[in-house]
Amino acid sequence: MHLLDSKKNPDWVSLALEAVRAQGFSIVTNVVEDAIVQETSDRMYAVQEAIVADIGQDRLEAAGELGVLRGMMRYDRWFLRFLELPDVLAVVDGTVSDTSIMHLQNGFILPSFEPGEAPQVFQNQFHMDFRRVLNGYMASINIFIPLVDFYEENGGTLVVPNSHQSETVPSDEYLQPRAIPVECPAGSMIVYDSTLYHAAGQNRSGKDRLSINHQFTRSFFKQQIDYVRLLGDDAIEPLLPRTRQLLGWYTRVVTSLDEYYRPPDERLYRGGQG
Repeated sequence: MHLLDSKKNPDWVSLALEAVRAQGFSIVTNVVEDAIVQETSDRMYAVQEAIVADIGQDRLEAAGELGVLRGMMRYDRWFLRFLELPDVLAVVDGTVSDTSIMHLQNGFILPSFEPGEAPQVFQNQFHMDFRRVLNGYMASINIFIPLVDFYEENGGTLVVPNSHQSETVPSDEYLQPRAIPVECPAGSMIVYDSTLYHAAGQNRSGKDRLSINHQFTRSFFKQQIDYVRLLGDDAIEPLLPRTRQLLGWYTRVVTSLDEYYRPPDERLYRGGQG
């Protein structure tokens, strides 16, 4: 499995995007500094506690998820900084364009289980994150950031090379023998076409496996969560223009004729959004 070093290889962007086109994914190292990785890991546990207190453990378990943290920025603005990382933005610009929006940002605290004891949930079954194959059109890209070293024993994400942009749904009998675990250091980013078949691996390491997944789409697709409403205008207005763009600030839906007939520079849905 070839890893590209963003600090040592000046051509990493073009090489990474070519690998995504050819095999569906690429791995880029040295994206997030060690200090940020550690701080993020600590904050994820605090956010997890806040989500449980807010939503309730019963409702979370009923959703059939395993250590998924949704809407983390609602509880801690720290997680907005991942939308400012130059390497992340370079990949977004090179695939779904500079007018794209973030479909989701989900944290994962994947617990460890004894072999065979992990519950069967959606995330550890082979799936695509974007279930629309549009004649090869790149409509969605994922940027997955490990916060611990990824390897097979701790459930490093399983990917099936060359399974992206498939018009037919492959069987598990086809996918399982072709799947490979992603192995890379913390602070890397796993870039993959959102139509690539993948699954969470089985964590047998005895420790939690932490990561953050981002999915970016063309601006005319709806987000999993309305991040503008989640955070509120007062929280979004001071942010960098590009961060506001990714959160969906410039692709809001009007709710009145007063909003519809505003001057161009005040419109909720700006022109030229792709």
